[in-house]
Amino acid sequence: MSIYRQFGIEPIINASGTLTRLGGAIMPDAVVEAMKLASQSTVPLDELHAAGARLIARATGAESGLVTGGASASLTLGAAAILAGRDLARIHQLPDTSRFPDEFLIAADQRNGYDHAARAAGAHLIDVGMNEIVAGSGVRGVEIADFEQALTQRTAGILYVYRENATPSLADVVKWGHEHRLPILVDAAAELTRRTNLREIPATGADLIAFSGGKAIRGPQATGILCGRRELIESAAMQMLDMDVPREEWSPPNDFIDPANWPALPRQGIGRGLKVSKEQLVGLLVALELFIQGDTEGDRRAIKDRADRIIASLRSSSIEAYLGQDDGDLLGPILIPIEKNLDALLVRLRAGNPPIYARGNDDRASLLIRLACVRPDQDSILIDRLREAIKWNETSSPSPGRLADR
Repeated sequence: MSIYRQFGIEPIINASGTLTRLGGAIMPDAVVEAMKLASQSTVPLDELHAAGARLIARATGAESGLVTGGASASLTLGAAAILAGRDLARIHQLPDTSRFPDEFLIAADQRNGYDHAARAAGAHLIDVGMNEIVAGSGVRGVEIADFEQALTQRTAGILYVYRENATPSLADVVKWGHEHRLPILVDAAAELTRRTNLREIPATGADLIAFSGGKAIRGPQATGILCGRRELIESAAMQMLDMDVPREEWSPPNDFIDPANWPALPRQGIGRGLKVSKEQLVGLLVALELFIQGDTEGDRRAIKDRADRIIASLRSSSIEAYLGQDDGDLLGPILIPIEKNLDALLVRLRAGNPPIYARGNDDRASLLIRLACVRPDQDSILIDRLREAIKWNETSSPSPGRLADR
């Protein structure tokens, strides 16, 4: 019996991928077992975080790292570290930044709902450039010259939302920012679908990078990674860890936090609510070890074999299906063209037993099926439910409210 049924909730088949609202990735057995073992004894968390910092540094090539309560938490802690550094007065004052520089430059076409994460620390985001290409009113995107024009005495850093082929490139923004002594905080939460990004993004010289721990890495959903310059990681850690300790009794591992940099200890920091449990920490570290040792090609072949079987089975029932474009190292989704009533079809899938959560593509012309969070033993159920719902949709014309499935 599923544990969820104990609480009156029916487990679903998640064909949408590693979405936070559906619980993220399915953790490997080794990660679950590690978390169970971690729950059965206790350790000083600063020592466990130090072990995490060493592994993250080895995995990313960055100077240090911090396990956080998710990529959004990494952005909040990263912004707090840039704003306050090792200045106790600033640490205690956040998110009030009235007495020191607090502006983060961000390309206008990178603004998004996750802005809240940086703004929660007290950062004020300043739009750079114009979104002319997307607006259809010009041919130029954001340029380095736009950053130059936005620079003021209040500028504290740069927030960069990473995506391939973005302009200006992260490398160019890092070069310009460092010329002006500005640290760069990178939101790369979902960018590990290409495994090499774990090292290539830090290799640009960006000062802090945020990755999700519960997506491609397949760690606990409420974990993230912040990696980058040691002094900034140290500040982020000091603003998250439990600091209710006498100075005389405080002895963190020096390679993680050097007590010599802290003649006095801060009170509880702005990131205290973003703490990570020992079980989450261990789970993320085991998942990260598996991720960096993983067989990308082998994993891809295994999921492609499953996708091919599903596609062949659907086609045997006269349902068109094919593979979409790859997403980094990950196999692309199964695409099923839908001529009408996509929302009605999605409702039908969610209303069945078991519920199936799938998504429509951007032009609302196809059903997308992602297998990352579908267990192999669920494939036959998925096929049967897709056949039933698609055949039903072909002969029905309901018009339910539009689903927010994107």
